[in-house]
Amino acid sequence: MGFKCGIVGLPNVGKSTLFNALTQTAAAQAANYPFCTIEPNVGEVAVPEPRLDALAKVAGSKEIVPARMNFVDIAGLVEGASQGEGLGNKFLANIRETDAIIYVLRCFDNDDITHVRGKVDPVADFEVVETELMLADLDSLEKRKAGVVKKANSGDKEAKAQVALIDLALAELTEGRPARKAKVPADDIKAWQMLQLLTSKPVLFVANVDEASSATGNAYSKLVEARAKIEGAGCVVFSAQIESELALLDGADRAEYLASLGLTEPGLTRLIQAGYQLLGLQTYFTAGPKEARAWTIRKGWTAPKAAGVIHGDFEKGFIRAETIAFEDYIAFGGEVGAKDNGKMRSEGKEYVVQDGDVMLFRFNV
Repeated sequence: MGFKCGIVGLPNVGKSTLFNALTQTAAAQAANYPFCTIEPNVGEVAVPEPRLDALAKVAGSKEIVPARMNFVDIAGLVEGASQGEGLGNKFLANIRETDAIIYVLRCFDNDDITHVRGKVDPVADFEVVETELMLADLDSLEKRKAGVVKKANSGDKEAKAQVALIDLALAELTEGRPARKAKVPADDIKAWQMLQLLTSKPVLFVANVDEASSATGNAYSKLVEARAKIEGAGCVVFSAQIESELALLDGADRAEYLASLGLTEPGLTRLIQAGYQLLGLQTYFTAGPKEARAWTIRKGWTAPKAAGVIHGDFEKGFIRAETIAFEDYIAFGGEVGAKDNGKMRSEGKEYVVQDGDVMLFRFNV
């Protein structure tokens, strides 16, 4: 299943540099002028998963297939975008297609790279972007509400429920709070998501620092971390420039470069892990001689729903799931050893898949 994270921010904050590093391509043009990214760039990124290599080794897999996450690099936002300034509505429409938003905030000084607002202030930059998204949501809801109210007054139960959700969102937005702050009843989550509000999406802060601050952060990134805490959001601090350089190196050179910077892992690994946490995702595996593969699902999914990620028929005709914990699979040398030692479990339709489960689905179409 695919998940999309939109990379947003003001022009010249490092969005395209980050995207290039993520996708290890030069698909997005990183240049020192606003709107250098004219069309949204979408890249699929392999999710770092060391357990997959270990599984493949034990299973003798010919191929390793990692899980993937989509990142969308969207053209830089400017103040007034909700009213059509800059790339305006086109920018905002692109965000609606994503599952989460990554705010890239400039946390470095560089006289050679123009800041569109004249000074480096990452928290103020965030507030500009957030405000534009809230204004766009307000405009969208106000335009939509009259038609929905008309339906509700005619007795349409679904429209009545939708009016209640619109009012819930408007109550937050008119008070200057994003829609994600609203307390939505569990039964209404699906209908709430269908409103496609920009500010209802989960958010992650990325503090883009200079090379010298990549390991420890700086005064700017501390401000971002503090604001992220207030927002109840995650925050990742790294240098997009360093990450773009790392993307061009092989394993040994990359490790040496990281060590020279006082880092133990690429910032992109932390970013993807934070994205998984943000979206409530986890991984299960399938392994055999042909391939070892990682599959992405949401936490709390049952075995049949997890099987459906592979193929819809697996979910429809689900019988059971032969399941081995990752640690047991490795410790006992694979499926046969785990089974001989009583570590293979036969799980039914109510089983909630755990992170790292190695699964073989039995189904009947």
